[in-house]
Amino acid sequence: MINKEDEQNRLKQEKTDEVLPRSWKSGSLKYDELKPLSEGGTAKLFLTEDLNLHRRVAYKALHDDLQDSDIETQRFVREARVTANIQHPGTVPVYELGRDRSGQLFFTMKRVLGQDLRQILLDLKHEVPDTVEKFPLPRLLDILIQVSQTIAYAHELGVVHRDLKPANIIVGKFGEVYVLDWGLAKVLGGKSLAIDLGDEEPADDLSLTRSGIHYGTPLYMTPEIARGLSDLDEKSDVFALGILLFEMLTLEPFLQGDDVTEIKKKLLDEPYRLPREVAPERKIPKDLQAICMKALHRSRGHRFSSATSFLEDLQRYRHAEEVSVYWYSGWERFTRWNNQNAYLIISVISGIVGAGIYALFSS
Repeated sequence: MINKEDEQNRLKQEKTDEVLPRSWKSGSLKYDELKPLSEGGTAKLFLTEDLNLHRRVAYKALHDDLQDSDIETQRFVREARVTANIQHPGTVPVYELGRDRSGQLFFTMKRVLGQDLRQILLDLKHEVPDTVEKFPLPRLLDILIQVSQTIAYAHELGVVHRDLKPANIIVGKFGEVYVLDWGLAKVLGGKSLAIDLGDEEPADDLSLTRSGIHYGTPLYMTPEIARGLSDLDEKSDVFALGILLFEMLTLEPFLQGDDVTEIKKKLLDEPYRLPREVAPERKIPKDLQAICMKALHRSRGHRFSSATSFLEDLQRYRHAEEVSVYWYSGWERFTRWNNQNAYLIISVISGIVGAGIYALFSS
């Protein structure tokens, strides 16, 4: 049965075959009524229709009180251009950047339908049956592999995301995975448009990027961001990938605290909790934990050398191969060999038994 949402999204021939008028509209004039979709600290997102192509698109604009802010308009334009230039299946296609009739900035992009990873992990924690069925750990790891591929591609182009978190990852109905919100992205070698995350700033939800704070999200910031370092590189995103893996494994936050000061102390001074200790009931494999903690090393020099290296170890794990950051004991290797070759062992034993029975009755 087709639901109302799916029916609205289905193509209709009267629209695809409609003649384009000679006096066709361009720029912001070609968009129909703006219907509110969501609202963040700096921008609003609307749903509208491109009247020329007859497709529904997402329309993003800054809040009215930020339209005259130099840094916010710079970040807004950078987000549009960075997203548009990372032409990868894991990013949202940007259709247009421009100004409306009053001169205010906007950009339009593909409307993405799906769940964000933050809600998926929350539903898993509360054991929502449908979510538990759809997102076992192997599926979560596949999602992380797709995210890592997108981030690795962005790094190849010289772009660091800097605000990677579950809320910025959308999982679509047909398995597509998108990395959103490149507004804090750093183009390597370029000028930063970020503001340091000060201790004195108030925070209602430390898992969200706050208005006026543009150097990462408190619960998902990296040690370099917490120290206020300006020479951020790709390894900050590697740390963020490690946080994502930690939360997928444990269904618990990597960091907890009442304010930014407490979170910084835990991030910079205290030993990090191991996934197997946080969630012993989930029986987290030791080699998967090793991948996680390698990415989460406090020192950049001891993390994975790149998002690609992190990705490669995740893929090895998913293919039941030995990962590079874990030392397997002889017993573990034997057990893994048995598991991987169980069918072969059973076939050989069955063949031997069958041959013995045949010999017994034929003699």
